[in-house]
Amino acid sequence: MNENNEAIKSKIHALVKQYLHLTNTSKFIPGKTLIRYAGAVYDEEDLNAMVDVMLKGWFGLGTEGELLEKELSDYIGAKRTYLVNSGSSADLLAIASLMSYQFTNHLNPGDEVITPACTFPSVVAALVHHRLKPVFVDIDLETLNPKAEDIKKAISKKTRLILLVHTLGNPNDMDAIMDIANNNNLFVIEDNCDAFGSTYNGKKTGSFGIMAAQSFYPAHHITTAGEGGAVFLNDLRLQKITQSLREWGRACWCGAAESGPNGTCGVRFKFKIDNIPYDHKYIFSQIGYNLKPVEIQAAMGRIQLKKAADFIKVRKRNFGFYSIFFKKYEKYFVLPKAMPKSDPSWFAYPLTIRQDSPFDRFYITNYIENHMIQTRPIFAGNILRQPGYKNIKHRKIGSLENSNLTFTNTFFIGLYPGIEEKHIQYICSVFNSFLHKYE
Repeated sequence: MNENNEAIKSKIHALVKQYLHLTNTSKFIPGKTLIRYAGAVYDEEDLNAMVDVMLKGWFGLGTEGELLEKELSDYIGAKRTYLVNSGSSADLLAIASLMSYQFTNHLNPGDEVITPACTFPSVVAALVHHRLKPVFVDIDLETLNPKAEDIKKAISKKTRLILLVHTLGNPNDMDAIMDIANNNNLFVIEDNCDAFGSTYNGKKTGSFGIMAAQSFYPAHHITTAGEGGAVFLNDLRLQKITQSLREWGRACWCGAAESGPNGTCGVRFKFKIDNIPYDHKYIFSQIGYNLKPVEIQAAMGRIQLKKAADFIKVRKRNFGFYSIFFKKYEKYFVLPKAMPKSDPSWFAYPLTIRQDSPFDRFYITNYIENHMIQTRPIFAGNILRQPGYKNIKHRKIGSLENSNLTFTNTFFIGLYPGIEEKHIQYICSVFNSFLHKYE
């Protein structure tokens, strides 16, 4: 029977490969074929890993999930990783963990959190949902990240946390910022969603702060079947807290399905609530969430992680092509710049239109989009200008001039591994055709 099962599975694998070959034969036609700004890059190995999980019949997190968590920890240099269902959930879970009454010196409602004004909304949403007070600092137009000196100016007696975003994969000035945090007894959380594989001084982003959030949405560096994310822990005091909050807030943390009816600890049924014996798997010590992904996603993630180095290599190559091309148009655009010591794993290529340029963002992005090249603004721009965030309780440092400029003048184009040299040549030709009239 096992031999028959394996033979059938081999046939399924072969058919998946054949199907992909038949459906991935479309030819790139400049001006006709859409060039996406990002997307998942996968092959039959990714799909067949998911097929194998489906054929086993256990869809909740299991062995594949445990292995991916270990592999991600090794890759990032984190002490522990917990998979979640999105990068937004990772931000939420990281903040919830630092708010937990079980954590010594935990955050409290009303505490202040320094974070960039130019950001993605779920970063700020995690703070607002937990009644923390965001303190917004401006960004540098070249790095699109806050300057260390501005973060230092934003500190007050109520400041407890710096929530960094490595914008579009560009690492922050981590030496200076970590010094500021350590000298002022502040926690640091990194939103690493755009920056998987980026390094600062040879160390992966996501391994500097006490925690970090990662996204595996298809637009990002690797994906776990469409959605997914992870929380990286660099302080094991948070281990049980974060796992509990991810899983409804239950107290039990060792009851793996394979460990038998009494759990790994062997005392699952010896716990009590109000002196009444109660199954420890159903004792809830925190008010938590259900933020888990599924085993199918973990299976794909393990294959994607093996390809991450190649994916990142292509991203860096494409970034280099753009940098050479746009250098001649620097009078129209502020071009992206990395900090010394950093080696970005770029998410996209940003362009900020200079204020004295003879065109605006609406005009150029519509022209590019009409030529089948996707663009995007830099997420929310200044988050305080977004309708849902205009009236949140906050403090801001200065006028946020650059964050306002990104709201009106910044956009990005894609450089993910699905974009080949032929696509970049076409993209550059479209920019040439638009810009030559101003030369």
